[in-house]
Amino acid sequence: MIDPFGRSVSYLRVSVTDRCDLRCVYCMAEDMSFLPKSDVLSLEELERLCTAFVRKGVRRIRLTGGEPLVRRNIMTLIANIGELVKAGAMDELTLTTNGTQLSKYAEGLASAGIRRINVSLDTLDADKFAAVTRWGKLDQVLEGIMAAKQAGLAIKINTVALKGVNDGEYDRLVEWCGRHGFDLCLIETMPMGEVHSDRMEQYLPLSQIRESLSRNWTLTDSDYRTGGPARYVQVAQTGRRVGFITPMTHNFCESCNRVRITCTGTLYMCLGQDDAVDLRAPLRGSEGDEALGRAIDDAIAKKPKGHDFVIERGGVPAVGRHMSVTGG
Repeated sequence: MIDPFGRSVSYLRVSVTDRCDLRCVYCMAEDMSFLPKSDVLSLEELERLCTAFVRKGVRRIRLTGGEPLVRRNIMTLIANIGELVKAGAMDELTLTTNGTQLSKYAEGLASAGIRRINVSLDTLDADKFAAVTRWGKLDQVLEGIMAAKQAGLAIKINTVALKGVNDGEYDRLVEWCGRHGFDLCLIETMPMGEVHSDRMEQYLPLSQIRESLSRNWTLTDSDYRTGGPARYVQVAQTGRRVGFITPMTHNFCESCNRVRITCTGTLYMCLGQDDAVDLRAPLRGSEGDEALGRAIDDAIAKKPKGHDFVIERGGVPAVGRHMSVTGG
C-alpha cells in the first residue's frame, strides 16, 4: 500500500477497546464515557480486519487500547493473529499495555508469538503514579513488568514527559531500565482530547530532556528502528537504548508508515488529523472482503502528509478525540 506521498504503509495499530482500568491524566478524563458494546467490533471482526491488511502488505501489527488486556477473551485474538507471524505472513505482532494485567497474561503473550511489548510507565514513585493514573498501583505494574521479563518478552518502557510531575526522574528511569535490560522511550505530551487541564502546563520539549541526560550519560545516535516514530540513542553506561518521540518539536511525518484502526472499525490515516474512513460498514455489509478492500485502498489514497499538533495555553485540543479512542 503506497500513500499519495510515496510512503509504503506496512504498520497497523489496532485499538481493541476504548476501555481502560486506569485514567491517566494526559490520556483520559476522569469521568470518561465509553462506547456501547454494540458499536465495538467483535474479536472475529477485528481478526478479519487485520487479515485483510496483512493481505495488502502490512507486516507489523500493534494491539493497543484503552488497555487491550482488559478486553474479554483478548488472548483468542492475539493467538490467532500470532499464527500469521508463525506462518511468515507477518514480521511481528506487538502490544502496548499499562502493565496492570501482565502478571496474568505474560506467559500467554509469549506463547502466542509476541516477542516484545511496550509498557506505559511515567514514574517510579508510587504516590506520583497514583496521581498520574488517578488510582493505579505501582507495585501491581512493576510485578507485571517482571513477569513479562521472566516470560522472555523484550520490554520497552514508554514514559510521557510531564513537566512538574516526572521531570526529576529521567536519570532514575534510564538507570532502572538499564539495570533490568529494558529500553526507554520518552514521549512529548500531545494535544488530544479534553482532559480538564491545560496541557501547556504539562508540556516539556524532549530536546531539554536529552540535554539534561547528556550531563550524566554518554548518548550516541543510533540507527535502530522498530517501525514506529521513535529516534534512538545508545547509552554507553547501560548498553540499552533511549528513544525520543517528538510530535511537537520535530515532525517525524516524512517517514510515516502506519495507520490506525479504532475498536469501532474507524480507520485513521494520521493520529493528528480527523480524516477517517469507516471500515465497519463494508466489514459487516458482506461476507466477502471485496468492499472492505476497496475501502482500505480509498483510505490509503487519502493519507495526509502529516499532523499539525500545536499546544496553546488554555486552548482547545488540536484533536478532539482522546488518545484512548485511537490507540497509542
